[in-house]
Amino acid sequence: MARRHYSYKNGPAEIQSHSIAKHRILQSYLAAYYQTLVGGRTREEFKLTVIDGFAGCGRYVLKDGKKFTDGSPLILLRAAKEAEYKINKGRQKPVNIDITHFFIEADKHGYDLLKQVLTEEGYGNEIGKSIQLSHSKFENEMSSILNFVRCKTPRSGRSIFVLDQYGYNQVPLPQLQQILALPKAEVILTFGVDSLLNFANDASFKDQLDKINMPDIFAGRSLDEIKACERDWRLFVQACLYQHLVAGSGAKYFTPFFIRNNDGHGDYWLLHLSQHPRARDVMTEVHWQNSNYFVHYGGAGLDMFQMNGYDPTYDENLSGQSPLDFVFDDVARKASINIMTEQLARILHKQEYGVSFDELYMSTCNSTPASQAIYKETLGELLAYKQIQVMTADGGFRHSSNRIVATDRIVLPRQMNFLL
Repeated sequence: MARRHYSYKNGPAEIQSHSIAKHRILQSYLAAYYQTLVGGRTREEFKLTVIDGFAGCGRYVLKDGKKFTDGSPLILLRAAKEAEYKINKGRQKPVNIDITHFFIEADKHGYDLLKQVLTEEGYGNEIGKSIQLSHSKFENEMSSILNFVRCKTPRSGRSIFVLDQYGYNQVPLPQLQQILALPKAEVILTFGVDSLLNFANDASFKDQLDKINMPDIFAGRSLDEIKACERDWRLFVQACLYQHLVAGSGAKYFTPFFIRNNDGHGDYWLLHLSQHPRARDVMTEVHWQNSNYFVHYGGAGLDMFQMNGYDPTYDENLSGQSPLDFVFDDVARKASINIMTEQLARILHKQEYGVSFDELYMSTCNSTPASQAIYKETLGELLAYKQIQVMTADGGFRHSSNRIVATDRIVLPRQMNFLL
């Protein structure tokens, strides 16, 4: 997952701190998600295609200049090995884990180094087989890769596209739409939002939006008008960008969070776009487990993204809290539960016949940083105050929110009065 400004002419480049953060998330997510996909089900084979569209050189130098760290191709390969071991541990009949990796690198020096690193790490015999290595641009390889995915997994198109573009315009919206037309495709995309905001005048900004096929994200308003009217115009622009990007991509589920860059290269999003709530939940949980690296620019409850303009709730001059103060720590977790207790109560009060936990989560998860675990903790608060009941599929009742499953129905007690 390399940025274009890396130079490989003199060997492995020095890695930047934000790339280490991304690699940590990538490894954590894949290790958890592979096990979630296979689970405890009886199956003989698991097929998947993983595509690293901007693969880099495979190995980088740390800032001390003495030690090396793995790039995304090695992280992807090792995550697959780790998952295979954990999935098959204790099984009498092992699951055949059939994962094909595509590594694409446009820089010739980077490509040559990547091939060398893969060979040194013992993957040389797999190049041309389970590892497809290409010296090319991702856009030139995408069509053939999509055809490969359709042939490998015709019904599901199960695939993960890791697209760590430099900046924001190397993966335009039509490419995301093509990928996410596959029923079970996922995209892990970096988006250099600060790089785009550097073009913050009407003429150049519009040109940059045209390049990624988002020509009119402000519904006819000019950028100058937005700067004049919106107290935090950057936050407003980011919300509009986010809204149009996820809606235009065709993704049903998404997690957009900031990686704060301490190296002075600007903040950017790490976007996870998918078609399944299970993938979304695993990625959200990974963000909570890696709280040192990520923030988001909204509130703690179900309305974390302010799409309709400036909201004084998030003005640090008035509230003392920056829009980027949510850092996935214990304070943020408690705030999420406190706010969501009231928000979920309001939602459930409108459901005359109740709603399944799965339906509740799927209908609200895209607007919150909360994971399923936090949803269950929140419902636990409502259970404790006898504001809800949790009914099982066979007509019984749950007394602990930890035991809630997707098909359980959240219903109101017959006689109840919400404290709203």
